[in-house]
Formats: sequence, structure tokens, C-alpha cells
Amino acid sequence: MTIRFFSTILLLAAAMPTAQAQANPADGSAQGAMATSSSATGATTNTDSTSAPIIEYAPPPAEYACAKAYSNSKYRHTFIGAFYGFLVLLVLLRWRVSPAYRDLAERVSSRRFVQLIIFAPLFLLTVAVLGVPSDIWDESLQRAYGLSVQTWGAWTHDWILQQVIMVIVATLLVGVLYFVIRRSPRRWWLYFWIASLPILLALFFLQPIVIDPLFYTFKPLAGAQPVLLAEMQKVVHRGGMEIPPDRMFVMNASSKTTGMNAYVTGFGASKRVVVWDNTIAKATVPETLCVFGHEMGHYVLLHIPKEICIDALILLFLLYLGYRLVNAMLARWGVQWGIRDLQDWASLPLMLFVITLLAFLATPAFNGVSRHFEHEADRYALEVVHGIVDNPNQVAAHYFEKSGERNLADPDPSTFIKIWFFDHPPRPERVRFVATYNPWSEGQSPRYVK
Repeated sequence: MTIRFFSTILLLAAAMPTAQAQANPADGSAQGAMATSSSATGATTNTDSTSAPIIEYAPPPAEYACAKAYSNSKYRHTFIGAFYGFLVLLVLLRWRVSPAYRDLAERVSSRRFVQLIIFAPLFLLTVAVLGVPSDIWDESLQRAYGLSVQTWGAWTHDWILQQVIMVIVATLLVGVLYFVIRRSPRRWWLYFWIASLPILLALFFLQPIVIDPLFYTFKPLAGAQPVLLAEMQKVVHRGGMEIPPDRMFVMNASSKTTGMNAYVTGFGASKRVVVWDNTIAKATVPETLCVFGHEMGHYVLLHIPKEICIDALILLFLLYLGYRLVNAMLARWGVQWGIRDLQDWASLPLMLFVITLLAFLATPAFNGVSRHFEHEADRYALEVVHGIVDNPNQVAAHYFEKSGERNLADPDPSTFIKIWFFDHPPRPERVRFVATYNPWSEGQSPRYVK
């Protein structure tokens, strides 16, 4: 179980599917990028051209059944995991764990900074350890369906490393939170929001060059796939962009997962394009160019800063609601939980509970914003590869069919499932769109790439 409050805060830097798409629990592969297989002959050759045209996503019966079973299990896990996380925080409140940690910190020192570096890591690690059953359940599900290839030893190593990073970042945010609460008990929600933005932007900048290499190995794409790199540069130039070859990398995703993906991450000097090695092994050059065009679209269309701003405004609203709700709960149960007031370190589990609950309820809003940007990136991809890739509609459709079957994408999600779980359009919608979007044949102008 993650520390959901700080996952929500870090949404501004880490939960941007447009910036760095990770495996979508509902879809199975958020933005699966493709690269060349050893049998691919060039960017304009579609190795699936002899197959029947694809209009709808229709995996074979066995794959359909497996994908539905996996998806339904993942949906249940998401809800059960969320409620388990809420229960952990309520139990910690009921058992007065945070007041005990607060008293320990205050006995050690009267200085707030020293209390912070004692209390915050101790409490955050307690929550993380209590959440281990949920984390193990999630990994077990991935392994049961063949989506994870990590050993338990490697998984444990990554989990510990993640907790170290989480404790460092979260302790900093806890310090900022309680500093602004002490300075402005009635406006802390606004000042914390303002103060957290530069921290989160710094994390987003540092993630590709400091954090990601702790978990994966990155090699220059130029050395691993020079033919693919040359074809990607054609797409870059057609889109009017400049992405130097030294900003394009291959990541050894196969060491942990069987999924297919690529993403654009970072900004400024840390901006880079990353292609998973799985996609290089499992897909064709034309498919790679279509998905690379999608990732380019996020950058060209300014999806990253737009989504940051929208999500930040949603988060500001949630923090304000949290401020009102926390005060009401403190007035009702504060004494029973051993919390002196909002400035007390011991109020942290209450803050976590309230904000994570509100963020959980706001999931459809966050996902709706993301789905819109992802759909427009699909549109941009088809436009930017037009004239470079032969029959891009079928190339993209074949890829989504291929990656959907491999990654166990839900082949038929309900409206509720789509709204609650999908930060990308469901696979059937994406296949139908990329297979039929063709403004040129209708005498219309493309929306983004003329």
C-alpha cells in the first residue's frame, strides 16, 4: 500500500499518464510503445498488412476470457486495497499510534526539525509496513497472469528502495505542511498547495535522471536501434520538433514486466524519450512510429503543463475540502484520538485519511482529464505519421490489438469501470478510433498536423 495522500500530492509530478505512462490497471498497457523487431524491414513496411482489416477490438475467446478475469480481479483489488488503506489509518488513529510517536519525538528534542525527522519517517514506515499485504497481493496478481517476471527478491529490493525515496520526499512534504499550518491555521490548505508545487516540479525534473535509473538501465537508442532512430527523426521533423538522438533511450523493462510501452518524461534538460526493450522485441517499426507520434503529441500539444494545471486545481479544491472536514473531525474525535490540535504531529493520520479519501472519490475527475488528452494524442499520432507510415490506421489498430491481447486489456469495460478506472480510453474505443480516423479521405483538414 502506498502513502495515498502523498501519491495524490505527487500527482502533479508522477501521476501524469501523458508524461510517463505506466501500466494502466484497467487497460493493461497505458501507452504501449512499439519498436522494431529483427524481422522488420523499414518504417513504411507493415508486417501485418496481409491480415484482415481491423475495425473493432475482438480478441480470441481464450484471450478475452483471460483479460476479463484479470481485469475484474484488478478492479476488486483496487477497491479492497483502497478500503484497506483507509482502515489502516483509522486503526492507527484509534490505537493512538501517532501520539505515541509524537511523544517520543518530543522527548528526544524540543526542536521542531528534530521532531520531524523522528516522527515522520517512523509513522510513514509504519503505514508502509502495514500495507505490505496489499502490495504483495498486487504483485502476486501480476505474476499469476504472467505480467510480472520479477523474482520476489528483486521485488523486495525495489519495494525497499521505493520506501526510502517515499520517506525522503514525504518527510519534506510533512515538514512543509506543518510549517504552513503553524503559520496560518486557516489558510494552510492554500499555502501548502503553493509551497508544494516547486517541490513537485523539481521531482518531475529529477525523476528521469536520478530516480528512474535506480530501478532500470537506460541505453542510448542510437546504439541499440539506429534504423529505428532514423525513422523516428523523420516523425520528429514532420512535427516541427527537435529531439536530439542523445535524448532517446532504451529501457530494460523486460527485467520486470512483459508489457509494451514508451513514454516522454522530464522537461528542459531532463526531457527524454524512452522506449521499452519489450517493444523493440515485439513490435514493428511502423507501430513504433505511431506510438512515438502519440508521445510526441503530448509534448507538442502541451498536454503535460495543461494536465498539471488542471490536476493542481482539482487538488487545491480537495485540500480546501480536507481543511473543512479535518477541523470538523478534530472537534468531534480529537480528544479520543489523543490529538491536541491540527498543529500536533499526531494529526498526520487524520490528514492522510481525509485527503486520500477525497482523492479516491475524485478519481473519475482525474481520469476524465487524462482520457481526453490521451485521445487527442492518438489523433496527433495518426496525423504526424501520415505520409511516413503506409496505412497508419491499420498499423495503429494492429498494434492496439496485439498489445491489448498481450497485456490483458479489458476487452469490454462497462461505463462505470471506464469512468472510475481508465486514465486512457478503453481499448475498444482506441481501436475503433485509430482504424477509422481519416480526415484526408473526406476532404477535411487534419486538426493538428497540416
